[in-house]
Amino acid sequence: MRGLRRLALALAGLAAALLALTLSTARPGDPSLFPPSDADTETVFVVSHGWHSGLVLRRESLTGEGAGAALRNIATHFRAYDDVEFGWGEARFYRATPTLAAFDWRLALSALFTPGGSEGVIQVVGLARPVRESFPQAEIVPVPLSRRGLSRLLARLDADFHLADGQPAALGPGLYGPSLFYAGEGRFSYSNVCNHWAAGLLNAAGLPITPVLDTHPAGLLAELRWRTGLPRAAAFEAGPHLSKP
Repeated sequence: MRGLRRLALALAGLAAALLALTLSTARPGDPSLFPPSDADTETVFVVSHGWHSGLVLRRESLTGEGAGAALRNIATHFRAYDDVEFGWGEARFYRATPTLAAFDWRLALSALFTPGGSEGVIQVVGLARPVRESFPQAEIVPVPLSRRGLSRLLARLDADFHLADGQPAALGPGLYGPSLFYAGEGRFSYSNVCNHWAAGLLNAAGLPITPVLDTHPAGLLAELRWRTGLPRAAAFEAGPHLSKP
């Protein structure tokens, strides 16, 4: 009986600590940016690939207000595609893990817990078809943004690319589809995984976020559905897809 009581107290303490961490790390949004107050909005898409999430933007947006040298270069390179997906990850682990079957625990632990963080990279993928057709087996949440919110997101995204001679530093082919990896600014760690990164971009656009919940794609998408008032939607079942879960 005493052992059960100790276990219950330990679980209660753990729950209280998790709640405190969740509340203390939550970031407020900007009501002047989100939710959009008029019809002049643009929708971006957050795509869950199971263990990883990406953000899909219209290629034309990459030359709009807030965009800099990196995004304008990418818009030119991927000019054959209407939509472009961006994803953040640790340089070694992300590039070495095209599928879950290739998952390496040693690389994963090193990526998450290297003191000071590890080098980050951004994968950019050109989508030849609309996002829901490109990723029919993925869970996708559309997020409407104001024009000013989108410009803040683009400025934040542009700053995450490492520039060499004024241009984004390409590192070679990505994991699927017409794609490239680019050197990123910032450091990847357990407190800045791909889902935190995507949430941070949306926070720049005015959305409130909860990083503890956003650690996993399921939590990130659940929060976005709540913030945008959307119900959970079934996966689109048609055509070939790019994602490799």
